[in-house]
Amino acid sequence: MRYRFQLALGAIAFTLSAPSATTLSPAEQVIVRTVDAEQARTLAMLEKWVNQNSGSLNIAGVTAVGQMLRSELEPLGFKVDWIDMKGAGRAGHIVARHVGSRTGKRLLLIGHLDTVFEPDSPFQRWTLEGDKAHGPGAGDDKGGMAVMVAALRSMQAAGALKQANITVFLTGDEEDAGSPLSISRRDLIAEGKKADAALDFEGLAVADGKDMGSIARRSAGSWTVTVTGKSAHSSGVGRAGTGYGAIYELARIIDQFRRELPEDKLTFNVGLIGGGQTAVLDSGKIRLTAAGKTNIVASTAVARGDLRAISQDQIDRVRAKMRAIVAQPLEGAKAEISFDEKGYPPMPPTGGNRALLGELNSVNSDLGLPQMGELDPLDRGAGDISFVAADVDGLVGLGPASYGDHTPNETLELPSLTKQAKRAAILMTRMAKERR
Repeated sequence: MRYRFQLALGAIAFTLSAPSATTLSPAEQVIVRTVDAEQARTLAMLEKWVNQNSGSLNIAGVTAVGQMLRSELEPLGFKVDWIDMKGAGRAGHIVARHVGSRTGKRLLLIGHLDTVFEPDSPFQRWTLEGDKAHGPGAGDDKGGMAVMVAALRSMQAAGALKQANITVFLTGDEEDAGSPLSISRRDLIAEGKKADAALDFEGLAVADGKDMGSIARRSAGSWTVTVTGKSAHSSGVGRAGTGYGAIYELARIIDQFRRELPEDKLTFNVGLIGGGQTAVLDSGKIRLTAAGKTNIVASTAVARGDLRAISQDQIDRVRAKMRAIVAQPLEGAKAEISFDEKGYPPMPPTGGNRALLGELNSVNSDLGLPQMGELDPLDRGAGDISFVAADVDGLVGLGPASYGDHTPNETLELPSLTKQAKRAAILMTRMAKERR
């Protein structure tokens, strides 16, 4: 194990080009040296976090990881509070505040304590393999929190943290948000209203081998279509007085959605469908029990799916189209559509978000790293930063590069940990000096 660990550290050092000392301030040079010197410490910290299960529904596990983060942030001068979320069916959130300069920009750093892997998952432990690490949350998002802490430590070593005005907000339920959202995201939204910029430490996006900047995320919301029809002998299907039944009507709706809804940056998916004499969703709306016979016209049918859009205008427009399609039933059928309250809003691309990417690219230039282009939001899922996007400029993807996230093949690319920590620390150091 120790031999493989040393190999991993060697790979990290080998893959990062050395920045020119003339392009970085003395404090920024200390940041770079500190991140490199603390690679082993950062990996040991991350391994400990990964080996503690913190599936979204594991309240004790998420709380334990929260305590681990508290022990890292308090020595850096952060006042750390735990926001209990048992009222929303989840463990809680970490909010940690570091008050420095009263005139510098207020930065909101966002990450999450939970993973998709619950205690009954067979994928539970951290392993190393060359310059890669495997484990639940190694990338999403314990790797992101490791980048965050490594960056803040290096800022402290360089004297750059002292004047920085930073709030760290780590949700305990990003992978499965507690309900209602009015409670589970209330405190995050409040912090967004106070901030001047939000930095999201979920994973770095890489396209065709190039690091990309993320200035937008699409929404994620669910819908349900419920159809009722007249039950009758199948020999009368399609006739006046009987009609086509619930399944034909649901098929008509879904196909019309497919043909009429598409537009740029929108995706529409049907994830669950069923019908017959009976069709009943469970309380979690993830299972459907249907029963029927071939010689009976179906009396009920249900479909559920999601809708992802780049702006609230797009959401409103597409929902209106869906309602109009549902309101044109075949004879003998009646359909209704509903949209779940539990969903993620969009983070549209803005000039302010683009300016933050420009600042990051200035850091890239000084570190000797390539410029980062804008990632197509179709290539990124929804996330917590979207809840503050209406109030503050934001940048996504300050965490490490990984692949296979949300699967037992989740793999962290170790060299990206130090690269991202340097980027984030220098970006935050420079932004903290900017006047509001």
